[in-house]
Amino acid sequence: MPLLSFILKPNMSKQSNQNSSRETSSFPEASKDVLAHSEQLKKHIQDSIRKSDGKISFADYMNLALYTPGLGYYSAGLKKFGQQGDFITAPEISPLFSQCLAIQCIEIMQQTQQSVLLEVGAGSGVMAIELVLELERREQLPKQYLILELSAELRDRQQQAIKTRLPHLYDSFQWLDRLPEAPFSGIVLANELLDAMPVHMLKLTPEHSYERYVALDKDNNFIWQDEITDNPLVEDKIAEIKKLHQSLSDFTIKPEETYITEINLQAEHWIKSIADILDSGAILLIDYGYTAKEYYHPQRTMGTLMCHYQHHRHDDPFYLPGIQDITAHINFSSIAHAARQSGLDVAGFTTQAHFLMAGGLVELTQDLDPDDILHFTEVARQIKMLTLPEEMGELFKVLLLMKGKKLSLSAFQFQDFRQRL
Repeated sequence: MPLLSFILKPNMSKQSNQNSSRETSSFPEASKDVLAHSEQLKKHIQDSIRKSDGKISFADYMNLALYTPGLGYYSAGLKKFGQQGDFITAPEISPLFSQCLAIQCIEIMQQTQQSVLLEVGAGSGVMAIELVLELERREQLPKQYLILELSAELRDRQQQAIKTRLPHLYDSFQWLDRLPEAPFSGIVLANELLDAMPVHMLKLTPEHSYERYVALDKDNNFIWQDEITDNPLVEDKIAEIKKLHQSLSDFTIKPEETYITEINLQAEHWIKSIADILDSGAILLIDYGYTAKEYYHPQRTMGTLMCHYQHHRHDDPFYLPGIQDITAHINFSSIAHAARQSGLDVAGFTTQAHFLMAGGLVELTQDLDPDDILHFTEVARQIKMLTLPEEMGELFKVLLLMKGKKLSLSAFQFQDFRQRL
């Protein structure tokens, strides 16, 4: 039986130990060192709140929780990726993900004559390794592979992993502390980057629209504090959401209801920063999210904010700051709008499943031996996680942005959903 036929057989079972409720009492017990680390960061955030007239925006809280030097989730030395961490990304699930991405990079390099890759936020480094291995196998190595990584701890992990797996190609990698100087020509890759950028939280009621700030109660615990925003950028986004809701004639927020959601201003600013330095080339963004109509759907009344702690999923961002990941889904419509406003072309938008299936997955798996049962079933399991709708296949999207020469990539030929943005 061909592998993809085997994979596409109905299978509704989904093994997961994820918990999406606010209850955290069933989570693995944190060690004394972990608790001490979190307490140190908590005091740092408390001091920031006291110095800011008793409240900070949730975007500021999220930034402190994730990126405070030496203490934040992405700045400290805790294990984050893989089975021993808090979540698993697509490159850790299967090398096929990075191999398909490599095939698309080859198509871009051939069409643009650009041969420099820039990965922003390379995580464990496994995507860079598998991607370059596939490029080497196809004799299409780039001139240079740049990695922009702000976390010193993650940078060290990436360097050690690449030295171990790719010692003969290590010199072709270069780590950056900031975006390259303009003009930059090449391919920019970002997998699960935008979802880790701090978001502003909003609370909409029939009478008022609030920004949700973080304050302290009498016991110095973090609490929500809803106030009218003084940020004009947030006000503009609230107006956009209200306009979208008004276009849905049957939708009104009932007096007893509230509508919680979030906006990612930093992601839009990041897009503009990339556009400013990009002279010609392409940007491939892979992340989980929705179009604006899906993101701000009337039924999504509690937004998309989510936390990850040792493969448990919940919605309490104040739980063990510095020890858990905090994310929000991406509004791809706002990213596409920011891209167009910054002079970029939106060249493709599709689901991760369609991207992989049309972008090389069939070719990469066609020679697998079904008689090698262990390997065959393991690869099938990996592909199911990457492509099935109830796994990562539909929630994760791939957005292609470009400047300069028009691109036509095979991964977007099967299904391109740009008209939905």
